[in-house]
Parts: sequence; C-alpha cells; structure tokens
Amino acid sequence: MGVGSICTHRVITVDQGIDVAAAASVMRENHIGYLIVTDAKSGAAAPVGVLTDRDIVVKVLAKDVDAHSLTVGDVMTPEPLIAADDDGLSETLHRMRRLGVRRVPVVGPRGQITGVLSLDDVIDHLVGQLGDVAGSMQNEQKFERVLRT
Repeated sequence: MGVGSICTHRVITVDQGIDVAAAASVMRENHIGYLIVTDAKSGAAAPVGVLTDRDIVVKVLAKDVDAHSLTVGDVMTPEPLIAADDDGLSETLHRMRRLGVRRVPVVGPRGQITGVLSLDDVIDHLVGQLGDVAGSMQNEQKFERVLRT
C-alpha cells in the first residue's frame, strides 16, 4: 500500500518569498503547524522546503528577530524528505525515523504535491488495522460458540 492512500490530502502551501510573519498567520488561520514551501518563480508544483511552527520559534522568535524581516526561504528546512504516492509505508517510516521527522510531503508522478503524511495519519491507519484484527478474533469466538451449540 502506498502512502498516498493514507496521507492527508488537504495541504497548505506558502511561497518561499513571503515573510515569516505572514506564514505564521497562515498557520494560525488554518490551525496547523506545518507548511509545504513552494517557489512561485520556478512555476514548479514540487516542494522546495518545509516550515514548522518550531522553525519559527527556534530560528526567529528565540533569537529576537523581526518576523517581517525574514522570508520563509530564510528559515525553512530546504530539500525536505519527500515520499511518492506509491512509496511503501514501512520504507517511508524507516526514512522518517532515520531523519527524525514527523511529517513528509507526498508527491505525485510529476512531482506535484498531493498530500502530507504525518505520524497521526500512520497511527489512524494502524488503529483501523488493529480494529480489523480484533474484529476477526471476536467473530471467530462467535462462530465457535454457534458451532458448539
């Protein structure tokens, strides 16, 4: 199963040229802490970086820098780990673990952004699978009782 089938498809992007304060406003308005960064100048739909609320706190606020004086491109994480829609979940999780990231942009065959895979998405998926396992065990017990009666 590819990560494209379990990732969140509602994606918020920002251009690397906007200022950090504007990006923080986008995060606040959308109740998110992670933005995929694009480059409007290149016209490509592929991600060029990611920006987290933690990036803003550690790289801007904690250093007492004016958030209007920096662009997203100045503080983003460039060249982020990216997963393709059809990449396997296990392989992607291994890569995420190795790099210590909790979210990964997901791209389609032409490099266009199709979603974001988060550890929350993975947990939701695993909970569903565990529910199927538990249901199978419960049904087995029910069928066994019926057959023995």
